[in-house]
Amino acid sequence: MPEDSQDSQNLISGGHLVAKALKAEGVERIYTLCGGHIIDIYDGCVDEGIEVVDVRHEQVAAHAADGYARITGKPGCAVVTAGPGTTDAVTGVANAFRAESPMLLIGGQGAHTQHKMGSLQDLPHVDMMTPITKFAATVPDTARAADMVSMAFRECYHGAPGPSFLEIPRDVLDAKVPAARARVPEAGLYRASTRAAGDPADIEKLADLLVHAEKPAILLGSQVWTTRATDAATELVRTLNIPAYMNGAGRGTLPPGDPHHFQLSRRYAFSNADLIVIVGTPFDFRMGYGKRLSPDATVVQIDLDYRTVGKNRDIDLGIVGDASIVLKAVTEAASGRLNGGSALRKAWLDELRAAEQTAIEKRLPQLKSDASPIHPYRLVSEINDFLTEDSVYIGDGGDIVTFSGQVVQPRTPGHWMDPGPLGTLGVGVPFVLAAKQARPDKEVVALFGDGAFSLTGWDFETLIRYNLPFVGIVGNNSSMNQIRYGQKAKYGDERERIGNTLGDVHYDKFAQMLGGYGEEVRDPADIAPALRRARESGLPSLINVWVDPDAYAPGTMNQTMYK
Repeated sequence: MPEDSQDSQNLISGGHLVAKALKAEGVERIYTLCGGHIIDIYDGCVDEGIEVVDVRHEQVAAHAADGYARITGKPGCAVVTAGPGTTDAVTGVANAFRAESPMLLIGGQGAHTQHKMGSLQDLPHVDMMTPITKFAATVPDTARAADMVSMAFRECYHGAPGPSFLEIPRDVLDAKVPAARARVPEAGLYRASTRAAGDPADIEKLADLLVHAEKPAILLGSQVWTTRATDAATELVRTLNIPAYMNGAGRGTLPPGDPHHFQLSRRYAFSNADLIVIVGTPFDFRMGYGKRLSPDATVVQIDLDYRTVGKNRDIDLGIVGDASIVLKAVTEAASGRLNGGSALRKAWLDELRAAEQTAIEKRLPQLKSDASPIHPYRLVSEINDFLTEDSVYIGDGGDIVTFSGQVVQPRTPGHWMDPGPLGTLGVGVPFVLAAKQARPDKEVVALFGDGAFSLTGWDFETLIRYNLPFVGIVGNNSSMNQIRYGQKAKYGDERERIGNTLGDVHYDKFAQMLGGYGEEVRDPADIAPALRRARESGLPSLINVWVDPDAYAPGTMNQTMYK
């Protein structure tokens, strides 16, 4: 064999090095919209057995990578072309950043040889991505491609998880180098454990506080799911008899009906508790920046990120660490010295259960309302009844999803998905795509606002193309109702409809047009049968439910921006 032929067999391209690094990280599929800058990555993925999932908008690719990470606990990956391909993905990366979701976005770039010459789709991607990622860089040389992909993944897990970004110039990606020159990190050998256990003295202090508290309460946030702390959290609240509230991806940590599962009495609990433990949730707008906690309570915060602990509100104890390890250690530290304090909390749990029942009874007429147009509470109540143990629930919208947050209760951990604190509309279809591909054994149920669905709804066709059945519901009030309420409250009836009114779109017919199942509902009695037919269709579906445009969620009406 000629010597040059032997050399050519030992050469490897940048795109193939990228694919090898993705394989080492355990990436099973990439989400992408094609572009000339990035096709060598596709070629590498084919050789490495990585599925290439093509979507219709780069925002969808980024959201799907985010959703894949949330469902699987493994990092997601999206690959987009340069310029508008990368800028289209910015929203998805930003959403993952605020939601603490580990994903890698790879963006194309013009060739190094054309740097600053005005090449096709040339933009300063790294400069744009730096504020919304944990790591953003350019791959400078083909031999570094795999190494830098692995470096980006490492940074995704530094502190609280989050996204990373790499841009790869076209000549770097397409060039071939001797395989011996390239460092390809081996699976499992280039990333250390990030599971911090917290200060042992602080673990003991928290255990002591919990043993002696008369009216404790705990909030289990998204990091409980991120760190797979379900078992540790459940053992803690049951062993120490603590009422638990859940938000974000922490929903479902305890099943509905569990004596320690509370949902509607949180404000009452946080106003009357003597000890409040916040796990994996920042003091952001969802927590009233910490002002909703009783000033007389002892407040403890547990978080993966040092920068989050004690931010916006003073705390009595802060523990930086992995919720799974910390909560397990606290239970072990407390269990040897239980003095009956947990038994004495029965009156406190009864008090909270009464507050919970009062809230339920207050809205019961709306939950069972036979009115037409359909009251949103009736819709979300029917959806909650429809869910099974295997239903992953996805909420994508403003006012309608705010309604659902008070009523819908996932039966199992990791079965609730919403945008997170960025409040991004349009995550629904890409989250369905990611969830159904990652867990084909699960039923996926998604509730959309009509405005939210409009942002990424064309990728319903992607769900058809990949044969990914799900039950989709559009709460259709022909409005961006969360904003409409604010305008009405702030500027009066005459200006409530400026810039927020949508057309009466028949999303059921849209689904049918693309080859899915669609059905229209105007009578509340028809909601449950329509949901069952969608489930039985075995197709991607949209049930278009016309809801009352003049009904607003309490969470919408209480937003401080409208005060």
